[in-house]
Amino acid sequence: MIKLVLTGIWVCAITLASVYFSVYMATAPAPAATDSKQSALELVKGETITVPVIGDGAITGYFLGRISFMMNKDMLKGVTLPLTEMTTDELFSLLIGNKMVDLAHIKSFDPKAFREEIKKGMNERLGGEYVAEVMLEQLDYLSKEEVRQNAAGEPKKLGAPVKIIEGASAGETPAPTGH
Repeated sequence: MIKLVLTGIWVCAITLASVYFSVYMATAPAPAATDSKQSALELVKGETITVPVIGDGAITGYFLGRISFMMNKDMLKGVTLPLTEMTTDELFSLLIGNKMVDLAHIKSFDPKAFREEIKKGMNERLGGEYVAEVMLEQLDYLSKEEVRQNAAGEPKKLGAPVKIIEGASAGETPAPTGH
């Protein structure tokens, strides 16, 4: 009989302790927010913009781009920015004025330098360190002919495929045996 009473008291003590601990943890104040870089930044999504490429006095193609920004939350409070228009203007300057992207040598394009130039230009225009990071979501080039074909509903004409690995044809390879 004493064992039964002691077991009951032990179960009650453990239950009370676990309930107390649960309530204490649930009502404990939240840990102080860290002053990390990420908590001070806010994502500002960009819109898709089109920048025409002009060569020899005519439009030769279009850059399609969507760029988003990680911006300083404290500096954005109460400020409305014409971000789309500013981004479009900055991209015009970089893609057309400075010719950062050379279509003849597209492999030499440096996305990191491109991001840094956009960040630097946007911060200069805004008059402070508003932009912390630039994210290239899309940057494509369409030639004038591709745009015309797509607008006319013509199927895209593909060139001959480039063979990367030359393999033996099925007639030259002996069939595997089950041995």
